Parts: sequence; structure tokens; C-alpha cells
Amino acid sequence: MENKNLLKKEFRWYIAHQDELVKKYNGKHLVIKDEKVVGAYDAPLDALTEARKNYEQGTFLIQLCTPGEEAYTATFHSRVVIA
Repeated sequence: MENKNLLKKEFRWYIAHQDELVKKYNGKHLVIKDEKVVGAYDAPLDALTEARKNYEQGTFLIQLCTPGEEAYTATFHSRVVIA
């Protein structure tokens, strides 16, 4: 599956489960892989650093877990990491 479609699938899963995820992970940056949360972090760079240890870049989604649509109204595609 093309990475773009894979990420859409993961994002759709997040939206479908957002309410229950917010109850458990509100304010965390979630690493979502294969339609499940595989990590929850306070900072997006921590989420990326840890996810890249176990998964190929482009095969997981990092999503800020908050109620409503504010956290997912912008989409960014980049392979550049600024540290």
C-alpha cells in the first residue's frame, strides 16, 4: 500500500476512535501503526524519535490527541527532521 493511503487509513482510524483515545491520551502525541496506538509522548519529536527506532518512516502516523478537529485540520508531508 502506498504510504499516503496507509497514513490516511491510520488517520481515519484515529478519527473513528478519537473520543475513547482522548479519554486515555488527551494532550499526548500518539504514534499510530496498524490501526493501534503503539506509543504516547508529551512532545512530537519524542514520538518521532521513538517510532523511528522500530518502524520505517512513512509507515506510522503521529497525531496530537485532543478533542475536536483543531489538532487535525492541517496536513504536513515531509521527510525532513529538524533537531
